[in-house]
Amino acid sequence: MSKAILLMVAAGLLAAADAPAPRWDAAGDGNPLLPGYFADPSIVRDGGKWYLYATIDPWGDDRLAMWTSANGRDWSFSTPAWPTKAAATSPTSGDSKVWAPSVVKAKNGRWYMYVSVGSEVWVGSAPSPAGPWADANGGKPLIAKDFAPAYHMIDAEAFVDDDGTAYLYWGSGLNWTNGHCFVVKLKPDMVSFDGEPKDVTPANYFEGPFLVKAGRHYVLIYSDGKTTEDTYKVRYAIGDTPFGPFREGPDSPILSTDKARQVFSPGHHAIFRVGQQPYILYHRHSLPWPRAGDDATLRQIAVDPLTIREDGTIAKVTPSHGSAVAGFAPRRTRGVPVTLKGASTDAVHGADRAGDDNYATLWRPAPGAALVADLGKMRPLREAQLRMEYTNRAYDLAIEASADGTHWRSVASMPGASGSPIVLPLNVSARYLRLRVPAGAGVWEWQLY
Repeated sequence: MSKAILLMVAAGLLAAADAPAPRWDAAGDGNPLLPGYFADPSIVRDGGKWYLYATIDPWGDDRLAMWTSANGRDWSFSTPAWPTKAAATSPTSGDSKVWAPSVVKAKNGRWYMYVSVGSEVWVGSAPSPAGPWADANGGKPLIAKDFAPAYHMIDAEAFVDDDGTAYLYWGSGLNWTNGHCFVVKLKPDMVSFDGEPKDVTPANYFEGPFLVKAGRHYVLIYSDGKTTEDTYKVRYAIGDTPFGPFREGPDSPILSTDKARQVFSPGHHAIFRVGQQPYILYHRHSLPWPRAGDDATLRQIAVDPLTIREDGTIAKVTPSHGSAVAGFAPRRTRGVPVTLKGASTDAVHGADRAGDDNYATLWRPAPGAALVADLGKMRPLREAQLRMEYTNRAYDLAIEASADGTHWRSVASMPGASGSPIVLPLNVSARYLRLRVPAGAGVWEWQLY
């Protein structure tokens, strides 16, 4: 190799080393994947659609989040009729809410959900991922709190082997002390235990077990650390059977806080494939972080490529903000171009954030402020779509239209609106639209069609 080429290579390496970390607030970033605060995700694909289930932050809700998408980029929010805190509660459940779902398709063709309610695991079944979901165990927990009182009986994840045999993994620690991981083989009904549960706890295990198969090996991927701080991370261990024993793999942990990239406490993941390529779906702190206040633990869902080798080893993950996942649409569907203006609480939450196609950023209005969209010229508009900060909260929304920016008329209102996206019919021609939301409400994105 010539001296000139060596110098060019060296210069390139130095430039790469000196390159700034990717911005978390750049327009068009693909991560976070969802608009809002969610954690503990599970994802499946069926009938040409993606179904993503998650805990609603902060710290769970009386219902579970279910998102659906045809292209993996444009998602619609709903809450299944089951599970709910009211419908899945026993005398020993405790006060904690609904969280940490795991959804799989069984050999019998039905779908099963294993979900934590309080400090117990419940199981439901449905003919499709869309539901309708219903309790599958006679109205009682599958794993009661008193199975192992020294640990949390939560975070159940099902694994279906190549021959259709199913296994269930679960367990978390108490008071942020590392927990134990249990596994049991399931009978074909996906509810009854086929044998006694076994303790298969690997080194540095706290919670969130997820099993995958690599060649002849079984790889247990799990979380360690404290999700309310910046120590939460993803580790893995390799075994030769679904019952282990599991030995922690090289390069573990594989996904950790990366302060330079503004990624904090990534963990409680699901692994899925698009074709032959595996991906890791996980939660991490919303940004900017740390934050003060009652809702300090607000997490968002992200997705990144994963490398799992035939020997069971896993390469370290580089967490991203602009993730593009093969098999997903390269970008989200956008409305007509607009310029947004409106007073905000601070520079981080400026008006332009509601139109930057980035679910890490939002507009938060200053007291009494409205968000004004300038379309550049008169345009016919069919509808407005809003992605508000909290999908499960009610918002009183109103939109006004104007041809000149001076004279306004009401064109849409929706009291007590919730969900994501919230669709407001317009059927008007205008150059300017003015959006009014409740004081303090955040808007991830406002799109016009």
